[in-house]
Amino acid sequence: MAIGFRVLPREQCVSADMVERFKAIPVANISDSMARMSAGGPRLRPMHAGDRLAGVALTVKTRPGDNLMVHKALNMAAPGDVIVVDAGGDLTNAIIGELMAAMAIKRQVAGFVINGAIRDAGAIQIGHLPVYAAGVTHRGPYKDGPGEINVPISLDGMIVHPGDLICGDEDGVVCVSIDEAQTVYRLAKAKHDAEAGQMTEIHEGRDDRSWVEAALARTGCEIRI
Repeated sequence: MAIGFRVLPREQCVSADMVERFKAIPVANISDSMARMSAGGPRLRPMHAGDRLAGVALTVKTRPGDNLMVHKALNMAAPGDVIVVDAGGDLTNAIIGELMAAMAIKRQVAGFVINGAIRDAGAIQIGHLPVYAAGVTHRGPYKDGPGEINVPISLDGMIVHPGDLICGDEDGVVCVSIDEAQTVYRLAKAKHDAEAGQMTEIHEGRDDRSWVEAALARTGCEIRI
């Protein structure tokens, strides 16, 4: 077994129905429903025109600055896949650019999440393919390997397994494991609906702010006004 340089099969995936249901839920609500303990990190920012991301993780672990295995993942990707790349967070060399984004669109890839850099930022910025990355550089990648496809990876402490659900919006990226997707959806949907009701109360001047005073009293805050 060539550990560190191998391509593995993806054994399970979150369902297409579940992916579709999560498209209407903001990442913040998903994150809150996971105890605010899972996140791809503040460096992973949207580099595209703003479309939301929801899809199935196709994971890649690659040597920083090298995209050979990302190209292999692009060849393998099924429609709706999100190519999630652990490139070590290094920003020296870009992992993808405009050409690979065009290939991804042609293959109906849902998007990229790259713990590393991109280039051709202007073209990606005006496009609608969701691309999240840690930075931008004009320096291109190497294509020598090694790397692994369909192995567990970590993005700033957020563990991503092949087939997990990946969601992204203007606030960043979150991963929901296959086993927890149903529960997280139920909780996130309830929170989203509750916040919609709260927003209506705010607009109508009916929002109850008494919880602030109760929290201060409970925590022993001294108030002299």
